[in-house]
Amino acid sequence: MFKPVNKNAQRIKRHFRIRLNMKGTPERPRLNVFRSNKQIYAQIIDDVNQITLVQANSREINEINGSNNKGAAAVGELVAKKAVEKGIKKVVFDRGGYLYHGRVKALADAAREAGLEF
Repeated sequence: MFKPVNKNAQRIKRHFRIRLNMKGTPERPRLNVFRSNKQIYAQIIDDVNQITLVQANSREINEINGSNNKGAAAVGELVAKKAVEKGIKKVVFDRGGYLYHGRVKALADAAREAGLEF
């Protein structure tokens, strides 16, 4: 049995466990979140066709720092605007094994306010 040795290994284990039951379809793609210490990334993925439909990250927004809630909210708003432009309204939220608080929650709330439903 695999024994996690650090926090990231535990997160990856949680993420695989969550992904067993979560799939992004063409009608309802998956909004995936990845956060590093300095940046935050969001992608909308169609798992059936294995393509990324929309992506946004804090590196695109030069004046915003991705390591705080403000930066995460800006990324959530940006990914939602791009998705609505492509005609995507409903998504499945994949928190990537992270706890639903802090930057992940800020990104999700901003994406909801900008027009995504999940």
